[in-house]
Amino acid sequence: MMKSIITACFIVVLFTTCKNDSTENKVEDVVTNSEDYPNFEAFYSKGDLDENLKKYTPFTLTTDVTKLSESEIAIIKKLIEASKHIDEMFWYEAYGNKDKLLSSIDNEKTKLFAQINYGPWDRLNGNAPFIDGVGEKAKGSNFYPADMTKEEFEKSNLKSKESLYTFIRRDNNGKLIAVPYFRQFKKQVTEVSRLLDEAAELSENEAFKKYLKLRSKAMLDDEYQASDMAWLDMKDNHLEVVIGPIETYEDQLYGFKAAHEAYVLIKDMAWSKRLEKYAQFLPDLQKGLPVSQAYKNESPGRDTELNAYDVIHYSGDCNAGSKTIAINLPNDEEVQLEKGTRRLQLKNAMKAKFDKILEPIADELIDPKQRHHITFDAFFSNTMFHEVAHGLGIKNTINGKGTIRKALKEHASALEEGKADMLGLYMINQLHERGEISGDIMDYYVTFMTSIFRSVRFGASSAHGKANMIRFNYFDEMGAFTRDEKTGHYSVNSENLNKAMNQLSELILTLQGDGDYDKVAALVADKGVIKAQLQADLDRLSDLGIPVDVVFNQGVDVLGI
Repeated sequence: MMKSIITACFIVVLFTTCKNDSTENKVEDVVTNSEDYPNFEAFYSKGDLDENLKKYTPFTLTTDVTKLSESEIAIIKKLIEASKHIDEMFWYEAYGNKDKLLSSIDNEKTKLFAQINYGPWDRLNGNAPFIDGVGEKAKGSNFYPADMTKEEFEKSNLKSKESLYTFIRRDNNGKLIAVPYFRQFKKQVTEVSRLLDEAAELSENEAFKKYLKLRSKAMLDDEYQASDMAWLDMKDNHLEVVIGPIETYEDQLYGFKAAHEAYVLIKDMAWSKRLEKYAQFLPDLQKGLPVSQAYKNESPGRDTELNAYDVIHYSGDCNAGSKTIAINLPNDEEVQLEKGTRRLQLKNAMKAKFDKILEPIADELIDPKQRHHITFDAFFSNTMFHEVAHGLGIKNTINGKGTIRKALKEHASALEEGKADMLGLYMINQLHERGEISGDIMDYYVTFMTSIFRSVRFGASSAHGKANMIRFNYFDEMGAFTRDEKTGHYSVNSENLNKAMNQLSELILTLQGDGDYDKVAALVADKGVIKAQLQADLDRLSDLGIPVDVVFNQGVDVLGI
Protein backbone atom coordinates (compact mmCIF):
# COMPACT_ATOMS: atom_id res chain seq x y z
CA MET A 1 0.00 0.00 0.00
CA MET A 2 2.81 2.45 0.85
CA LYS A 3 4.41 1.81 -2.55
CA SER A 4 1.11 2.64 -4.26
CA ILE A 5 0.79 5.90 -2.31
CA ILE A 6 4.33 6.96 -3.16
CA THR A 7 3.92 6.01 -6.83
CA ALA A 8 0.67 7.93 -7.08
CA CYS A 9 2.36 10.95 -5.56
CA PHE A 10 5.07 10.85 -8.24
CA ILE A 11 2.54 10.53 -11.05
CA VAL A 12 0.46 13.50 -9.91
CA VAL A 13 3.27 15.80 -8.78
CA LEU A 14 6.33 14.84 -10.77
CA PHE A 15 8.37 17.95 -10.09
CA THR A 16 7.27 18.73 -6.55
CA THR A 17 7.76 16.80 -3.34
CA CYS A 18 6.20 13.72 -1.82
CA LYS A 19 6.97 14.10 1.86
CA ASN A 20 10.67 13.20 2.11
CA ASP A 21 11.02 11.82 -1.44
CA SER A 22 11.68 15.16 -3.14
CA THR A 23 12.25 15.00 -6.90
CA GLU A 24 12.70 18.69 -7.63
CA ASN A 25 15.94 18.29 -9.57
CA LYS A 26 16.09 17.40 -13.25
CA VAL A 27 16.34 13.73 -14.17
CA GLU A 28 19.52 12.82 -16.05
CA ASP A 29 19.23 11.87 -19.70
CA VAL A 30 19.67 8.23 -20.62
CA VAL A 31 21.46 7.88 -23.93
CA THR A 32 19.40 6.09 -26.59
CA ASN A 33 21.50 6.44 -29.74
CA SER A 34 23.96 3.69 -28.87
CA GLU A 35 25.54 1.54 -31.58
CA ASP A 36 24.39 -2.04 -31.98
CA TYR A 37 25.95 -4.90 -30.07
CA PRO A 38 29.20 -5.86 -31.84
CA ASN A 39 29.84 -9.02 -33.82
CA PHE A 40 32.10 -11.11 -31.62
CA GLU A 41 32.32 -13.78 -34.29
CA ALA A 42 34.08 -11.36 -36.66
CA PHE A 43 37.04 -11.36 -34.25
CA TYR A 44 36.68 -15.00 -33.25
CA SER A 45 36.66 -16.40 -36.80
CA LYS A 46 39.97 -14.61 -37.53
CA GLY A 47 41.51 -15.75 -34.25
CA ASP A 48 41.96 -12.07 -33.50
CA LEU A 49 41.29 -12.14 -29.76
CA ASP A 50 43.22 -10.65 -26.86
CA GLU A 51 43.42 -12.32 -23.43
CA ASN A 52 40.23 -10.71 -22.22
CA LEU A 53 38.15 -11.73 -25.22
CA LYS A 54 39.49 -15.29 -25.03
CA LYS A 55 37.41 -15.74 -21.88
CA TYR A 56 34.36 -15.98 -24.15
CA THR A 57 33.26 -18.21 -27.00
CA PRO A 58 30.47 -17.43 -29.49
CA PHE A 59 27.15 -19.24 -29.74
CA THR A 60 24.26 -18.52 -32.10
CA LEU A 61 20.80 -18.29 -30.58
CA THR A 62 18.24 -19.68 -32.98
CA THR A 63 15.25 -21.98 -33.24
CA ASP A 64 13.16 -23.71 -35.91
CA VAL A 65 11.25 -20.69 -37.22
CA THR A 66 9.26 -22.86 -39.64
CA LYS A 67 7.14 -23.93 -36.68
CA LEU A 68 6.13 -20.32 -35.98
CA SER A 69 2.99 -18.65 -37.34
CA GLU A 70 3.07 -15.27 -39.07
CA SER A 71 1.62 -13.60 -35.99
CA GLU A 72 4.23 -15.25 -33.75
CA ILE A 73 7.04 -14.01 -35.98
CA ALA A 74 5.57 -10.50 -35.86
CA ILE A 75 5.36 -10.71 -32.05
CA ILE A 76 8.98 -11.84 -31.79
CA LYS A 77 10.10 -8.82 -33.80
CA LYS A 78 8.22 -6.52 -31.41
CA LEU A 79 9.71 -8.22 -28.35
CA ILE A 80 13.27 -8.06 -29.66
CA GLU A 81 12.81 -4.38 -30.44
CA ALA A 82 11.53 -3.82 -26.89
CA SER A 83 14.55 -5.70 -25.55
CA LYS A 84 16.91 -3.18 -27.13
CA HIS A 85 15.40 -0.45 -24.94
CA ILE A 86 15.90 -2.73 -21.93
CA ASP A 87 19.57 -2.86 -22.89
CA GLU A 88 19.76 0.94 -22.74
CA MET A 89 18.26 0.97 -19.25
CA PHE A 90 20.66 -1.64 -17.92
CA TRP A 91 23.64 0.22 -19.36
CA TYR A 92 22.58 3.24 -17.32
CA GLU A 93 22.08 1.13 -14.17
CA ALA A 94 25.41 -0.65 -14.53
CA TYR A 95 27.56 2.26 -15.68
CA GLY A 96 25.88 5.47 -16.82
CA ASN A 97 26.44 7.07 -20.24
CA LYS A 98 27.25 4.24 -22.64
CA ASP A 99 28.04 6.40 -25.67
CA LYS A 100 30.41 8.62 -23.73
CA LEU A 101 32.39 5.56 -22.62
CA LEU A 102 32.49 3.82 -25.99
CA SER A 103 33.42 6.98 -27.90
CA SER A 104 36.43 7.37 -25.59
CA ILE A 105 37.82 3.92 -26.54
CA ASP A 106 39.96 3.72 -29.69
CA ASN A 107 40.85 0.03 -29.56
CA GLU A 108 38.06 -2.06 -31.12
CA LYS A 109 38.78 -5.13 -28.97
CA THR A 110 38.64 -3.07 -25.80
CA LYS A 111 35.40 -1.50 -26.98
CA LEU A 112 33.96 -4.95 -27.66
CA PHE A 113 34.99 -6.12 -24.18
CA ALA A 114 33.33 -3.04 -22.64
CA GLN A 115 30.10 -3.91 -24.46
CA ILE A 116 30.22 -7.52 -23.25
CA ASN A 117 30.65 -6.25 -19.69
CA TYR A 118 28.28 -3.26 -19.94
CA GLY A 119 31.05 -1.04 -18.66
CA PRO A 120 34.82 -0.82 -18.14
CA TRP A 121 34.99 -3.51 -15.45
CA ASP A 122 35.68 -7.20 -16.05
CA ARG A 123 32.74 -9.11 -14.57
CA LEU A 124 34.65 -12.41 -14.73
CA ASN A 125 37.57 -10.96 -12.79
CA GLY A 126 35.93 -9.48 -9.71
CA ASN A 127 34.94 -6.32 -11.61
CA ALA A 128 38.58 -5.31 -12.06
CA PRO A 129 38.87 -2.22 -14.33
CA PHE A 130 40.40 -2.90 -17.75
CA ILE A 131 40.56 0.75 -18.85
CA ASP A 132 43.07 3.09 -17.27
CA GLY A 133 41.71 5.82 -15.04
CA VAL A 134 38.17 4.57 -14.50
CA GLY A 135 38.73 3.45 -10.91
CA GLU A 136 36.87 0.70 -9.08
CA LYS A 137 33.27 -0.16 -9.89
CA ALA A 138 30.92 1.25 -7.26
CA LYS A 139 29.31 -1.46 -5.13
CA GLY A 140 25.94 0.10 -5.80
CA SER A 141 26.65 0.50 -9.54
CA ASN A 142 24.72 3.57 -10.73
CA PHE A 143 21.73 3.07 -8.44
CA TYR A 144 23.14 5.42 -5.78
CA PRO A 145 25.22 8.63 -5.79
CA ALA A 146 28.92 7.84 -6.08
CA ASP A 147 29.68 9.91 -2.98
CA MET A 148 26.93 8.43 -0.81
CA THR A 149 28.00 6.54 2.32
CA LYS A 150 26.09 3.67 3.91
CA GLU A 151 25.72 5.75 7.05
CA GLU A 152 24.08 8.57 5.10
CA PHE A 153 21.69 6.18 3.38
CA GLU A 154 20.70 4.40 6.59
CA LYS A 155 20.10 7.67 8.46
CA SER A 156 17.92 9.11 5.70
CA ASN A 157 14.16 8.89 6.13
CA LEU A 158 13.28 8.31 2.48
CA LYS A 159 10.22 6.10 2.52
CA SER A 160 11.00 4.40 -0.79
CA LYS A 161 14.76 4.15 -0.44
CA GLU A 162 14.63 0.33 -0.20
CA SER A 163 12.22 0.01 -3.10
CA LEU A 164 13.30 -2.28 -5.91
CA TYR A 165 12.35 0.40 -8.40
CA THR A 166 13.94 3.70 -7.33
CA PHE A 167 17.27 5.36 -7.96
CA ILE A 168 18.80 7.26 -5.08
CA ARG A 169 19.93 10.70 -6.21
CA ARG A 170 20.63 14.16 -4.76
CA ASP A 171 18.37 17.17 -5.14
CA ASN A 172 19.66 20.65 -5.93
CA ASN A 173 20.57 21.09 -2.25
CA GLY A 174 22.54 17.84 -2.02
CA LYS A 175 19.84 15.98 -0.10
CA LEU A 176 19.15 12.32 -0.93
CA ILE A 177 15.97 11.74 -2.91
CA ALA A 178 14.36 8.70 -4.54
CA VAL A 179 13.57 8.79 -8.25
CA PRO A 180 11.26 6.05 -9.56
CA TYR A 181 12.37 4.01 -12.55
CA PHE A 182 9.32 4.94 -14.60
CA ARG A 183 10.31 8.60 -14.35
CA GLN A 184 14.06 8.15 -14.86
CA PHE A 185 13.43 5.99 -17.93
CA LYS A 186 10.35 7.79 -19.25
CA LYS A 187 11.40 7.62 -22.90
CA GLN A 188 12.45 3.97 -22.77
CA VAL A 189 9.50 2.63 -20.78
CA THR A 190 7.07 4.48 -23.03
CA GLU A 191 8.55 2.69 -26.03
CA VAL A 192 8.65 -0.70 -24.30
CA SER A 193 5.05 -0.26 -23.18
CA ARG A 194 3.96 0.58 -26.72
CA LEU A 195 5.74 -2.44 -28.19
CA LEU A 196 4.28 -4.80 -25.59
CA ASP A 197 0.80 -3.45 -26.33
CA GLU A 198 1.36 -3.98 -30.05
CA ALA A 199 2.60 -7.52 -29.43
CA ALA A 200 -0.46 -8.19 -27.28
CA GLU A 201 -2.78 -7.16 -30.12
CA LEU A 202 -1.04 -9.68 -32.39
CA SER A 203 -1.31 -12.55 -29.91
CA GLU A 204 -3.85 -15.30 -30.48
CA ASN A 205 -3.26 -16.64 -26.97
CA GLU A 206 -5.55 -14.83 -24.53
CA ALA A 207 -3.43 -15.51 -21.43
CA PHE A 208 -0.29 -14.25 -23.16
CA LYS A 209 -2.22 -11.21 -24.42
CA LYS A 210 -3.36 -10.41 -20.87
CA TYR A 211 0.17 -10.73 -19.49
CA LEU A 212 1.63 -8.46 -22.18
CA LYS A 213 -1.04 -5.82 -21.51
CA LEU A 214 -0.42 -5.86 -17.76
CA ARG A 215 3.36 -5.84 -18.22
CA SER A 216 2.98 -2.89 -20.57
CA LYS A 217 1.10 -0.99 -17.85
CA ALA A 218 3.63 -1.99 -15.18
CA MET A 219 6.49 -0.49 -17.18
CA LEU A 220 4.76 2.89 -16.80
CA ASP A 221 4.12 2.80 -13.04
CA ASP A 222 6.54 0.24 -11.52
CA GLU A 223 3.66 -1.85 -10.14
CA TYR A 224 4.57 -5.35 -11.29
CA GLN A 225 2.62 -7.70 -9.04
CA ALA A 226 -0.51 -7.99 -11.21
CA SER A 227 1.56 -8.85 -14.29
CA ASP A 228 3.56 -11.40 -12.25
CA MET A 229 0.30 -13.09 -11.30
CA ALA A 230 -0.86 -13.07 -14.93
CA TRP A 231 2.48 -14.49 -16.04
CA LEU A 232 1.94 -17.51 -13.77
CA ASP A 233 -1.56 -17.96 -15.18
CA MET A 234 -0.17 -18.62 -18.68
CA LYS A 235 -0.07 -22.36 -19.38
CA ASP A 236 -0.28 -23.15 -23.09
CA ASN A 237 1.56 -20.20 -24.65
CA HIS A 238 4.20 -21.05 -27.25
CA LEU A 239 5.99 -17.70 -27.03
CA GLU A 240 7.41 -16.27 -23.82
CA VAL A 241 9.04 -13.03 -22.73
CA VAL A 242 10.60 -12.15 -19.39
CA ILE A 243 11.04 -8.39 -19.29
CA GLY A 244 11.48 -5.63 -16.71
CA PRO A 245 13.55 -4.79 -13.62
CA ILE A 246 14.01 -8.22 -12.05
CA GLU A 247 17.20 -9.40 -10.32
CA THR A 248 19.15 -7.47 -7.67
CA TYR A 249 22.63 -8.90 -8.32
CA GLU A 250 23.90 -5.63 -9.80
CA ASP A 251 23.33 -3.80 -6.50
CA GLN A 252 26.19 -5.18 -4.42
CA LEU A 253 25.91 -2.34 -1.90
CA TYR A 254 22.57 -3.42 -0.45
CA GLY A 255 20.93 -5.81 -2.91
CA PHE A 256 17.82 -3.61 -2.91
CA LYS A 257 17.67 -2.39 -6.52
CA ALA A 258 16.38 -4.49 -9.41
CA ALA A 259 18.14 -4.25 -12.77
CA HIS A 260 16.48 -4.40 -16.17
CA GLU A 261 16.73 -7.46 -18.37
CA ALA A 262 14.78 -9.30 -21.07
CA TYR A 263 14.63 -12.79 -22.53
CA VAL A 264 12.65 -13.73 -25.64
CA LEU A 265 11.87 -17.45 -25.62
CA ILE A 266 10.18 -20.26 -27.53
CA LYS A 267 8.69 -22.96 -25.33
CA ASP A 268 9.54 -26.59 -26.08
CA MET A 269 6.05 -27.95 -25.45
CA ALA A 270 7.02 -31.65 -25.51
CA TRP A 271 10.03 -31.27 -23.20
CA SER A 272 8.04 -29.07 -20.84
CA LYS A 273 5.34 -31.74 -20.64
CA ARG A 274 7.92 -34.27 -19.44
CA LEU A 275 8.96 -31.95 -16.60
CA GLU A 276 5.44 -31.36 -15.25
CA LYS A 277 5.48 -34.18 -12.72
CA TYR A 278 8.30 -32.80 -10.58
CA ALA A 279 6.36 -29.78 -9.28
CA GLN A 280 4.01 -32.05 -7.31
CA PHE A 281 6.84 -33.17 -5.03
CA LEU A 282 7.67 -29.69 -3.70
CA PRO A 283 5.43 -29.70 -0.58
CA ASP A 284 6.71 -33.10 0.53
CA LEU A 285 10.34 -32.16 -0.12
CA GLN A 286 9.84 -28.96 1.88
CA LYS A 287 8.76 -31.04 4.88
CA GLY A 288 11.88 -33.19 4.66
CA LEU A 289 14.46 -30.41 4.48
CA PRO A 290 17.49 -31.13 6.73
CA VAL A 291 16.75 -28.30 9.20
CA SER A 292 14.56 -27.78 12.25
CA GLN A 293 10.87 -27.11 11.71
CA ALA A 294 10.93 -23.35 12.34
CA TYR A 295 13.04 -22.90 9.20
CA LYS A 296 10.62 -24.70 6.89
CA ASN A 297 7.19 -23.65 8.14
CA GLU A 298 6.29 -21.78 4.95
CA SER A 299 4.58 -23.78 2.23
CA PRO A 300 5.79 -23.46 -1.37
CA GLY A 301 3.15 -22.17 -3.79
CA ARG A 302 1.15 -24.88 -5.54
CA ASP A 303 1.08 -23.19 -8.95
CA THR A 304 4.65 -24.18 -9.75
CA GLU A 305 5.81 -25.03 -13.26
CA LEU A 306 8.91 -26.45 -14.89
CA ASN A 307 9.31 -25.61 -18.58
CA ALA A 308 12.03 -25.92 -21.21
CA TYR A 309 12.74 -23.27 -23.84
CA ASP A 310 14.95 -22.19 -26.69
CA VAL A 311 16.07 -18.67 -25.84
CA ILE A 312 16.44 -16.45 -28.90
CA HIS A 313 17.39 -13.09 -27.39
CA TYR A 314 19.09 -11.79 -24.22
CA SER A 315 19.22 -8.13 -23.14
CA GLY A 316 20.47 -6.24 -20.12
CA ASP A 317 21.41 -7.84 -16.82
CA CYS A 318 21.13 -11.47 -18.01
CA ASN A 319 23.45 -10.69 -20.93
CA ALA A 320 26.23 -9.06 -18.87
CA GLY A 321 29.35 -11.14 -18.34
CA SER A 322 28.32 -14.69 -17.45
CA LYS A 323 25.03 -15.63 -19.12
CA THR A 324 21.99 -17.04 -17.37
CA ILE A 325 20.91 -20.55 -18.42
CA ALA A 326 17.90 -21.05 -16.13
CA ILE A 327 15.41 -18.74 -14.43
CA ASN A 328 13.17 -18.92 -11.36
CA LEU A 329 10.54 -16.18 -11.18
CA PRO A 330 8.76 -14.10 -9.98
CA ASN A 331 10.99 -12.85 -7.15
CA ASP A 332 8.09 -11.20 -5.30
CA GLU A 333 7.82 -13.12 -2.01
CA GLU A 334 4.07 -12.50 -1.77
CA VAL A 335 3.47 -13.91 -5.25
CA GLN A 336 5.68 -16.91 -4.53
CA LEU A 337 3.78 -17.81 -1.36
CA GLU A 338 0.36 -17.23 -2.93
CA LYS A 339 0.84 -18.79 -6.36
CA GLY A 340 4.31 -20.29 -6.69
CA THR A 341 6.89 -19.76 -9.39
CA ARG A 342 7.85 -20.77 -12.91
CA ARG A 343 11.22 -22.36 -13.63
CA LEU A 344 12.52 -21.79 -17.12
CA GLN A 345 15.27 -24.06 -18.44
CA LEU A 346 17.07 -22.42 -21.39
CA LYS A 347 18.16 -25.66 -22.97
CA ASN A 348 19.96 -24.35 -26.06
CA ALA A 349 22.10 -21.97 -23.98
CA MET A 350 22.59 -24.75 -21.44
CA LYS A 351 23.83 -27.13 -24.15
CA ALA A 352 26.27 -24.49 -25.36
CA LYS A 353 27.88 -24.22 -21.93
CA PHE A 354 27.97 -27.99 -21.52
CA ASP A 355 29.66 -28.65 -24.86
CA LYS A 356 32.00 -25.67 -25.00
CA ILE A 357 32.96 -25.34 -21.33
CA LEU A 358 31.92 -28.11 -18.94
CA GLU A 359 33.20 -31.10 -20.92
CA PRO A 360 36.63 -29.50 -21.59
CA ILE A 361 36.92 -28.68 -17.87
CA ALA A 362 36.13 -32.31 -16.99
CA ASP A 363 38.80 -33.56 -19.41
CA GLU A 364 41.40 -31.49 -17.58
CA LEU A 365 40.38 -31.65 -13.91
CA ILE A 366 38.26 -34.77 -13.27
CA ASP A 367 39.70 -38.22 -12.60
CA PRO A 368 39.47 -40.25 -15.85
CA LYS A 369 37.71 -43.02 -13.91
CA GLN A 370 34.82 -40.65 -13.14
CA ARG A 371 34.60 -38.67 -16.38
CA HIS A 372 31.92 -40.95 -17.82
CA HIS A 373 29.62 -39.56 -15.13
CA ILE A 374 29.63 -36.14 -16.84
CA THR A 375 26.36 -36.09 -18.81
CA PHE A 376 24.12 -33.41 -20.27
CA ASP A 377 21.07 -35.01 -18.65
CA ALA A 378 22.70 -34.64 -15.24
CA PHE A 379 23.76 -31.05 -16.03
CA PHE A 380 20.23 -30.20 -17.16
CA SER A 381 18.72 -31.78 -14.04
CA ASN A 382 21.18 -30.13 -11.65
CA THR A 383 20.47 -26.75 -13.24
CA MET A 384 16.71 -27.33 -13.27
CA PHE A 385 16.49 -28.39 -9.64
CA HIS A 386 18.68 -25.48 -8.62
CA GLU A 387 15.89 -23.24 -9.92
CA VAL A 388 13.18 -25.38 -8.31
CA ALA A 389 15.01 -25.20 -4.99
CA HIS A 390 14.67 -21.42 -4.88
CA GLY A 391 11.08 -22.18 -3.90
CA LEU A 392 12.09 -24.29 -0.91
CA GLY A 393 13.01 -23.02 2.55
CA ILE A 394 11.47 -19.73 3.68
CA LYS A 395 11.24 -16.20 2.32
CA ASN A 396 10.82 -14.40 5.66
CA THR A 397 13.00 -14.47 8.76
CA ILE A 398 11.64 -16.29 11.81
CA ASN A 399 12.41 -13.48 14.26
CA GLY A 400 10.67 -10.43 12.84
CA LYS A 401 13.55 -9.06 10.76
CA GLY A 402 11.40 -9.01 7.63
CA THR A 403 12.25 -10.73 4.37
CA ILE A 404 15.54 -12.57 4.03
CA ARG A 405 16.46 -10.29 1.14
CA LYS A 406 16.19 -7.17 3.30
CA ALA A 407 17.80 -8.73 6.38
CA LEU A 408 20.91 -10.02 4.58
CA LYS A 409 21.21 -7.05 2.19
CA GLU A 410 24.13 -7.37 -0.24
CA HIS A 411 24.87 -10.96 0.90
CA ALA A 412 21.32 -12.19 0.28
CA SER A 413 21.84 -13.12 -3.38
CA ALA A 414 25.01 -15.16 -2.84
CA LEU A 415 23.47 -17.08 0.06
CA GLU A 416 20.27 -17.68 -1.89
CA GLU A 417 22.24 -19.07 -4.83
CA GLY A 418 24.15 -21.30 -2.43
CA LYS A 419 20.87 -22.51 -0.94
CA ALA A 420 19.47 -23.31 -4.38
CA ASP A 421 22.59 -25.27 -5.33
CA MET A 422 22.50 -27.39 -2.18
CA LEU A 423 18.75 -27.95 -2.03
CA GLY A 424 18.70 -28.71 -5.74
CA LEU A 425 21.16 -31.52 -5.13
CA TYR A 426 19.14 -32.56 -2.06
CA MET A 427 16.02 -32.81 -4.25
CA ILE A 428 17.83 -34.93 -6.83
CA ASN A 429 19.05 -37.25 -4.09
CA GLN A 430 15.57 -37.60 -2.62
CA LEU A 431 13.84 -38.15 -5.96
CA HIS A 432 16.52 -40.62 -7.05
CA GLU A 433 15.93 -42.67 -3.90
CA ARG A 434 12.20 -42.72 -4.71
CA GLY A 435 12.83 -43.88 -8.26
CA GLU A 436 11.49 -40.65 -9.79
CA ILE A 437 14.84 -39.83 -11.40
CA SER A 438 16.78 -42.44 -13.34
CA GLY A 439 20.49 -42.91 -13.93
CA ASP A 440 23.48 -43.34 -11.66
CA ILE A 441 23.45 -40.89 -8.73
CA MET A 442 27.17 -40.41 -9.35
CA ASP A 443 26.29 -38.78 -12.69
CA TYR A 444 24.60 -35.98 -10.77
CA TYR A 445 27.32 -35.75 -8.11
CA VAL A 446 30.32 -35.67 -10.48
CA THR A 447 28.59 -33.30 -12.90
CA PHE A 448 27.70 -31.09 -9.92
CA MET A 449 31.32 -31.06 -8.76
CA THR A 450 32.58 -30.22 -12.24
CA SER A 451 30.07 -27.38 -12.45
CA ILE A 452 31.66 -25.81 -9.37
CA PHE A 453 34.84 -25.30 -11.39
CA ARG A 454 32.78 -23.78 -14.19
CA SER A 455 30.83 -21.38 -12.00
CA VAL A 456 33.63 -20.36 -9.62
CA ARG A 457 35.37 -18.84 -12.65
CA PHE A 458 32.62 -16.19 -12.74
CA GLY A 459 34.49 -14.51 -9.88
CA ALA A 460 33.58 -12.73 -6.67
CA SER A 461 31.51 -10.08 -8.43
CA SER A 462 28.95 -12.78 -9.32
CA ALA A 463 26.54 -14.11 -6.69
CA HIS A 464 26.79 -17.52 -8.36
CA GLY A 465 30.58 -17.37 -8.37
CA LYS A 466 30.70 -16.42 -4.69
CA ALA A 467 28.26 -19.22 -3.79
CA ASN A 468 30.47 -21.73 -5.56
CA MET A 469 33.59 -20.52 -3.74
CA ILE A 470 31.84 -21.05 -0.41
CA ARG A 471 30.69 -24.51 -1.42
CA PHE A 472 34.08 -25.59 -2.80
CA ASN A 473 35.84 -24.67 0.44
CA TYR A 474 33.14 -26.25 2.58
CA PHE A 475 33.22 -29.46 0.51
CA ASP A 476 37.00 -29.50 0.74
CA GLU A 477 36.88 -29.37 4.55
CA MET A 478 34.25 -32.14 4.60
CA GLY A 479 36.23 -34.45 2.29
CA ALA A 480 33.53 -34.42 -0.39
CA PHE A 481 36.30 -34.73 -2.96
CA THR A 482 39.98 -35.58 -3.12
CA ARG A 483 42.70 -34.17 -5.34
CA ASP A 484 45.54 -36.30 -6.67
CA GLU A 485 48.72 -34.30 -6.13
CA LYS A 486 50.51 -35.97 -9.04
CA THR A 487 47.86 -35.60 -11.71
CA GLY A 488 45.86 -32.67 -10.38
CA HIS A 489 42.67 -34.67 -10.92
CA TYR A 490 39.66 -34.49 -8.62
CA SER A 491 37.49 -37.42 -7.49
CA VAL A 492 34.12 -37.27 -5.75
CA ASN A 493 33.54 -39.15 -2.49
CA SER A 494 29.79 -39.76 -2.66
CA GLU A 495 29.30 -40.51 1.05
CA ASN A 496 31.12 -37.38 2.23
CA LEU A 497 29.50 -35.25 -0.44
CA ASN A 498 26.09 -36.34 0.80
CA LYS A 499 26.99 -35.39 4.37
CA ALA A 500 28.39 -32.03 3.26
CA MET A 501 25.24 -31.37 1.24
CA ASN A 502 22.98 -31.87 4.26
CA GLN A 503 25.17 -29.91 6.68
CA LEU A 504 25.70 -26.94 4.38
CA SER A 505 21.98 -26.92 3.55
CA GLU A 506 21.15 -26.75 7.26
CA LEU A 507 23.68 -23.96 7.83
CA ILE A 508 22.39 -21.81 4.97
CA LEU A 509 18.72 -22.30 5.85
CA THR A 510 19.44 -21.39 9.47
CA LEU A 511 21.39 -18.26 8.55
CA GLN A 512 18.59 -17.18 6.24
CA GLY A 513 15.84 -17.83 8.76
CA ASP A 514 17.73 -15.97 11.48
CA GLY A 515 18.46 -13.09 9.11
CA ASP A 516 21.92 -13.07 10.70
CA TYR A 517 23.78 -10.51 8.62
CA ASP A 518 27.01 -10.67 10.68
CA LYS A 519 27.31 -14.47 10.51
CA VAL A 520 26.61 -14.49 6.78
CA ALA A 521 29.24 -11.78 6.25
CA ALA A 522 31.71 -13.90 8.24
CA LEU A 523 30.90 -16.98 6.14
CA VAL A 524 31.45 -15.05 2.93
CA ALA A 525 34.72 -13.59 4.22
CA ASP A 526 36.01 -16.98 5.37
CA LYS A 527 34.90 -19.25 2.55
CA GLY A 528 33.95 -16.98 -0.34
CA VAL A 529 37.54 -16.91 -1.56
CA ILE A 530 39.62 -18.77 -4.12
CA LYS A 531 42.64 -20.32 -2.42
CA ALA A 532 46.03 -20.81 -4.06
CA GLN A 533 45.60 -24.45 -5.13
CA LEU A 534 42.21 -23.88 -6.70
CA GLN A 535 43.49 -20.75 -8.47
CA ALA A 536 46.38 -22.75 -9.91
CA ASP A 537 43.94 -25.32 -11.26
CA LEU A 538 41.72 -22.63 -12.73
CA ASP A 539 44.79 -21.11 -14.37
CA ARG A 540 45.36 -24.47 -16.08
CA LEU A 541 41.96 -24.10 -17.71
CA SER A 542 42.78 -20.60 -18.93
CA ASP A 543 46.17 -21.72 -20.25
CA LEU A 544 44.40 -24.39 -22.30
CA GLY A 545 42.12 -21.75 -23.79
CA ILE A 546 38.95 -23.13 -22.21
CA PRO A 547 36.48 -20.23 -22.23
CA VAL A 548 34.75 -19.01 -19.10
CA ASP A 549 31.48 -18.15 -20.77
CA VAL A 550 29.67 -17.50 -24.03
CA VAL A 551 28.79 -14.48 -26.15
CA PHE A 552 25.59 -14.69 -28.17
CA ASN A 553 25.12 -14.04 -31.85
CA GLN A 554 21.45 -13.07 -31.82
CA GLY A 555 18.73 -10.99 -33.39
CA VAL A 556 16.11 -10.89 -36.13
CA ASP A 557 18.69 -11.34 -38.91
CA VAL A 558 20.20 -14.38 -37.17
CA LEU A 559 16.74 -15.94 -36.91
CA GLY A 560 16.13 -15.30 -40.57
CA ILE A 561 12.85 -13.49 -39.98
